[in-house]
Amino acid sequence: MQTNLRGKVVAIIAVLLVFLYGIFGIPHGSLKQTLTDRIHLGLDLRGGTHLVLQVHTDEAIAAQSDSDQQRLQLSLKDIAPAATVTKPDAKQPVLVVNNVPADKSKAVDDLITGNTYGDYDVSSQQGGFKLAMKQSAIKALRERTLDTSIETIRGRVDSLGVSEPVIQKYGLGEDQILVELPGVSDIDQVRRIVQSTARLEIHEVLGTQGQAPSYNTKEEADAAAIGQDAVVLQGGNNGDDTKWWVLRRIPIVQGPDFRDARPSKDEAGRDDVSFNLTTAAGDRFYDYTSANIGKYMAIVLDNKVKEVASINGSIRDNGQISGGFTRQAANDLSLMLRTGSLPASITYLEAHSVGPSLGASSIRQGVIAAVVGMLAVMVFMLVYYRGAGINADLALVLNLVILLGFMGFFHATLTLPGIAGVILTIGMGVDSNVLIFERIREEMRAGKNAAASVGNGFNHAWVTILDTHVTTLVSAFILFFVGTGPVKGFAITLAFGLLANLFTAVFVSRVIFDGVLSRKQRGEALSI
Repeated sequence: MQTNLRGKVVAIIAVLLVFLYGIFGIPHGSLKQTLTDRIHLGLDLRGGTHLVLQVHTDEAIAAQSDSDQQRLQLSLKDIAPAATVTKPDAKQPVLVVNNVPADKSKAVDDLITGNTYGDYDVSSQQGGFKLAMKQSAIKALRERTLDTSIETIRGRVDSLGVSEPVIQKYGLGEDQILVELPGVSDIDQVRRIVQSTARLEIHEVLGTQGQAPSYNTKEEADAAAIGQDAVVLQGGNNGDDTKWWVLRRIPIVQGPDFRDARPSKDEAGRDDVSFNLTTAAGDRFYDYTSANIGKYMAIVLDNKVKEVASINGSIRDNGQISGGFTRQAANDLSLMLRTGSLPASITYLEAHSVGPSLGASSIRQGVIAAVVGMLAVMVFMLVYYRGAGINADLALVLNLVILLGFMGFFHATLTLPGIAGVILTIGMGVDSNVLIFERIREEMRAGKNAAASVGNGFNHAWVTILDTHVTTLVSAFILFFVGTGPVKGFAITLAFGLLANLFTAVFVSRVIFDGVLSRKQRGEALSI
């Protein structure tokens, strides 16, 4: 019996040491610094930036149908060269194939009803076909666009060095994202980096060989852009926005082809951005530049020409983008290129910062409430349950240590609702002890001795304690999976606290009772 009891005491001490390590880790610096390194403070306590974004998923659908239009037109060159693919409404994912010769109709039908264009409903019409994107494909594309946007924004935020950011879907719609960045106060920089699309492409410049074929007005450029294979864009070298350029619509290389980007300096010491291509894109770029020496190519960023250069020799997998960048602009552009482009533009529905003074005030008030509440409960337990009150107080302190240790090990974020979760956990810990103590008192009033009363009291209270904790734990899990930042913080502390409470109220409290009983003489009363 004594050996078994000593083993349980050793286990409790081991658990205490493990979770103390969870709270403090290997101490370094001040106690406050050590604690904040282990347990992060949420946006409502630390202050930071709160954003709600709307992703324009219609743009991604339009871009996908544009791409499908170009691919289909290229595929038809070998089957029906006279056929044309048009998109009557630029905003609708509907393609129309016209001028299909009668003897080529079967071959074209086989092409567009194959797996390549399986996202479209195909119908025949006079001299061609009509392809309308399926609603299921549109829904899947919207979801994919939102997921891609979240991952892209997460990559950009991670590169800013923000700890414990919250980036997730928001609301009941299919196009909103919540971004919360604790400790970040420069909301303008965050908006600039998050909102920028940063779609980088290199296009062939169409025009007369031997001179940079730019135009002074858009009308002149539109007149020179003959056919659907051309696109007109504005811009130029060194931030010159007065020129218009006619470019081949399909880029030579584009976003996914870029492997890396970093800020650098040109020969004159001005800030620019250097980039590297993937191996496959580098090979393709080498073949193109080798075959087009003397022609011009344009570096296009977010549909704006940043630089136009002549091809003087073969280029494989690296280059530079100039454009009158400041150092900060070059750093931001490098970051956006490394983390990929957004699949669609976004706008801000909400954007505000939480001041650090509010966070400090919230921390102080929350900690005071938790400490005062816990001390009041501990005093009450000592007065009402006398010797057994010490038992309950030790279990409560250990409960708090385990709860904070859990948060330290998982680097969980403590929010103001999370502090409420701590207080609720303390209340449930007291409730569990009261259930057990009252059961023990009932057994003692029934005339049983102290050891039998303790044993029966724990056995009878166990089912009720388990029932209340499991149902509350289920509620905490639901809150965690459907809630947002602060609500998740509440759910995390509540769930950790409940698990700790089951251990302390049932196991630790029983061990303390057994330790007290082992020192009493047979028939001696129990202080409870």
